[in-house]
Amino acid sequence: MSEPREKIFNIPLVIVALLLAFIGVHLVRSNVSPEFDLALLRDYAFVPGRFTFAFDKSAVAGVFSDGSLANANTREIARYFLSDGKANWLSVVSYAFLHGDWNHLGLNSMWLTAFGAAVARRFGAVRFLAFFVVTAIGGALVHYLAHRTQFTPMIGASAVVSGAMGAAVRFVFQPGAPLGASLRHSAMGDDGAYRQPALPLSQVLSDKRVFGFLAIWFVVNFIFGVFSSPLGLSDAPIAWEAHVGGFLAGLLLFRFFDPHNRFSS
Repeated sequence: MSEPREKIFNIPLVIVALLLAFIGVHLVRSNVSPEFDLALLRDYAFVPGRFTFAFDKSAVAGVFSDGSLANANTREIARYFLSDGKANWLSVVSYAFLHGDWNHLGLNSMWLTAFGAAVARRFGAVRFLAFFVVTAIGGALVHYLAHRTQFTPMIGASAVVSGAMGAAVRFVFQPGAPLGASLRHSAMGDDGAYRQPALPLSQVLSDKRVFGFLAIWFVVNFIFGVFSSPLGLSDAPIAWEAHVGGFLAGLLLFRFFDPHNRFSS
């Protein structure tokens, strides 16, 4: 008896919709004036200093007076992104739909497809969209804690991608799951492979494969975040703290989104 063929394109519709949204937003940004594009960044990118100013004006005033903003141009940019001085709560999620360039967009899209698809199959579309929001907020929160008085806008879906990675490690290494030891040839094409019992949080670090994945992930993110600019790997600073925030949100809050393992630890 011949084995069932796997679908070549087996990406959940919610992932396809998000990818199309990313592309659509970037197409708009690529075809508007620089002034309008800058206004989009001001209104929808995540700017930590805006939130600090809304609740602690003295901390931001100190940045303008103590020489942290070294030159007039830097101060003018900071004032622009400070905008009206109000916290822009939409930006804690909307920043995830903006990307620096097509390479940035392509990389995030590739990883969201790889890890987000597995998580979306397990959670379903509605839960995955809620998960998207929560991991984006988690990334923004940790980035904020590390850069409270900075006005450099943060953009990109990397925190959500990292959150999907964090959620995926809770189940993809389990027996019968996509990366499990008893994986059969047809498992990747079987939705049941994505519904295997999840690994309890208390056992995450005791699983050698999960621990190895976590260790490599944190080391790689730290290296790229700290040394990417000095080594010439990237012109823009990488918001590795946001990656960590998204990853931890996905790893630790997995149970609240998982319909197949809802009451596990």
